Amino acid sequence: MGIFSFVKDGVKELAIARPDAHKGDIIYKHPDQTIPMKAQLTVDADELALFFRDGKFMGQFPAGRHTLDSGNIPFLGQLVDKFTGGNVFIAEVFWVNTREMTAIKFGGQIGKIRDAQSGLLANLMVHGTFSARVIDPPKLVLGMVGMQKAEGNGFLQWFRQLVLKTIKDDIAELCVKKKWPLTDVTSGAYTEEIETEAISGLRGHVESYGIEIIRFGDFHIAMGEKDEERLNKFYEKASYINMAGGLQGYQQMAQADMMVNAGEGMAKGGGGGGAMQGAGLGLGFAMAGQMMNTFQNPGGQQQGQQAPAPNTPATGMNANMVTCGACNASVPQGKFCAECGSSLAVAGPKFCSNCGNPVDGKFCSGCGTAAP
Repeated sequence: MGIFSFVKDGVKELAIARPDAHKGDIIYKHPDQTIPMKAQLTVDADELALFFRDGKFMGQFPAGRHTLDSGNIPFLGQLVDKFTGGNVFIAEVFWVNTREMTAIKFGGQIGKIRDAQSGLLANLMVHGTFSARVIDPPKLVLGMVGMQKAEGNGFLQWFRQLVLKTIKDDIAELCVKKKWPLTDVTSGAYTEEIETEAISGLRGHVESYGIEIIRFGDFHIAMGEKDEERLNKFYEKASYINMAGGLQGYQQMAQADMMVNAGEGMAKGGGGGGAMQGAGLGLGFAMAGQMMNTFQNPGGQQQGQQAPAPNTPATGMNANMVTCGACNASVPQGKFCAECGSSLAVAGPKFCSNCGNPVDGKFCSGCGTAAP
């Protein structure tokens, strides 16, 4: 109980100290309000002992060992019980730790905040630790704990909630004022600015209770998984728009992407393999490729590729076309022009009936066939 007796010079005296089991408590209250004259009070190096009576703070003792004697300590005279012949003090004694308390955990929901760039709402959360120190022990006992029996750190829950509320308000305000992208906030890019604002905001709330929040040991701001996925997709597509040179280009790319997805869907719906899967994917990629060609060359041809010159005897149908010398029309190879009826043998050059090459002689130089 923190009380034990010992004999000094043949006189039984009382020793009062905080029990070892309660050394970690921020506040510990002595269980007995009756304290004998000459009792020995022990106060550790990181604490103060406070004396109260009838709800009023009477005085305090610093670290050390003290003999409670009203003759040496003036304020103790106000605590003497006259009905006991002046041999007993009536007081409530509190030990209060004054060291910095570290690794106090906090966390919870911040709420929905609108992303400055995308306009999308995202649900944010925060968790971490902070440190605090008692700077005015009488204020803490009177204002927060009260005069009831108090042991432990239960009152810290209120400070945890206050820290969460303050950091929630500061994050929301900073994101709006400074137009921070939420993906940067959750990455930790603005942790230092948020910590500075939060500590400054907390100071005005907690100092009236005799406590100061010193620093955040560590804290993390996180986003809901679905919200994070939506924002990442938005910024990915925004980068495509920049690459495509504007919204119209992006729309064409989006259509190509849709075609690929359609092809994949056809493949999955066609039995999961074999020719159907290849056909579905092939169709999707072919359609996507066509859309990309349109995007790259609105005129309908790929970069670096020129349309073949008209009426050139190259391959396919052009290989069997000739120009009429009379009307300049491009007509199929034969003896007479299909447009004006003039003789093609006179009007234009001869072509091999076998390979289509021009013939300047009796035989074709390409295949040896006799000239027409």
